[in-house]
Amino acid sequence: MNKIPFGPTYEEMLHPDKIEKSVRTQALAAKAKNELDPINLFNITWKNEFNEVNKIVLPKALTGVEANIVVLLGKYFPSGSHKVGPAYSTLIEGCIDGNIIPGKHTILGPSTGNFGIGVSYICNLMKYDAIVIMPDNMSKERYERIKKYGAKLDLTPGTESDVILTLQRTYELKKNPDFRPLAQFELMPNYRFHRHVTGGSAVEAVKGIGNGRIACFTSAPGSAGTLAAGDNIKSSFPEAKIAALEPYECSTLMNGGRGQHRIEGIGDKMCTLIHNVLTTDFIVLIKDDDAVRGLKIIHDGTDILVNNGVDRTIAEAMKDLFGVSTICNIIGAIKMAKYLHLGPNENVVTIATDGFDRYDSVIENLKTRYLELEPYVLNRWFNDIFRKNGTEDIADYRMDDQKAKLFAQKEKDWLPFGYTKQYLDSMKNMDFWDLEYQKIHHYDELIKKSR
Repeated sequence: MNKIPFGPTYEEMLHPDKIEKSVRTQALAAKAKNELDPINLFNITWKNEFNEVNKIVLPKALTGVEANIVVLLGKYFPSGSHKVGPAYSTLIEGCIDGNIIPGKHTILGPSTGNFGIGVSYICNLMKYDAIVIMPDNMSKERYERIKKYGAKLDLTPGTESDVILTLQRTYELKKNPDFRPLAQFELMPNYRFHRHVTGGSAVEAVKGIGNGRIACFTSAPGSAGTLAAGDNIKSSFPEAKIAALEPYECSTLMNGGRGQHRIEGIGDKMCTLIHNVLTTDFIVLIKDDDAVRGLKIIHDGTDILVNNGVDRTIAEAMKDLFGVSTICNIIGAIKMAKYLHLGPNENVVTIATDGFDRYDSVIENLKTRYLELEPYVLNRWFNDIFRKNGTEDIADYRMDDQKAKLFAQKEKDWLPFGYTKQYLDSMKNMDFWDLEYQKIHHYDELIKKSR
């Protein structure tokens, strides 16, 4: 199977055991031997070769809370991040709809990193030229990975918080009829992938843990695609609370704040078009330095963890599982477990977008900002970040007036890009989101027919 013009359906990404057996066998073999074999499209799933969700239940000696915190692990996706899923979904829907034509169109991928890596990777496998548009002050590992997969870089000024400039650049470039954007912030395949695949995987991930239900799901929005998992979670567990996490330094959703921060992949100074604010119950602010310092502890502070009660085998296993945004998600999960007074039988689920492999330079930068990184300093950080983080900076967004603030932010962000108020108003009804989600059945059928 040397060339695969079409990959998995949404249902096969959720349930890879439904992939034709010989294809699944070849895909699993290629995952270990050749990541650029196109059959790796069939490895876009949260699950391993045993059809189990890749996850870790964090040790309570780390979290300091009674509730179980379950982290889905994105580093096991092809390209090393779950963002490859929405990149593929957006490209395959464009192919199905006839909007993206092989040999004619160049793909644009606006991103701050992981989605751009995913676009570069998917375009390599599906034989499209790609241009990734991203800020010029992200970690060097992101740029290197994108170039490794063959995409060109078009860099805009700034950092994570200046992603609006990447959108403006994308809109400028797409005036060329030969360019087609995979616009993660506004195209619904991103929403569909996470609602079905990530949400469905989260529901499966808690089976056999605690009461087998999800009390809370936490995720920091970049594109806000991952938050769509909450819509699936709520359909299975109506009592579940969904918490969107923002950098304290760039609290756009909570209070319109806009500033620079160090949590790559989140906090983009906007309410994205695909963010279903109807199902966002809480907004939580996380200090960016807590996320970076927390990653330093997990990666380099094994002895610190062990001295605080974490089993050494688990501490060693966690070293390379997380990136900076994952630590943000974990801190948010700890804060929400405390806020909701969750007990030992209850579960909080969150997401590890990627692993440590793209953050060496971030940790090196940390060394330039702190004069001392001795064990006693890391031990203090451990207690401050994981044990002592409390319920401050949590806002309840279940009331209509709070939802109205988010809708107003969405109008401010997206009317300038040509979306009508009528379209934005249609998003105020859950029917809009349910109808968008139901389109997975249409696309699944067409994907199967097109193979």
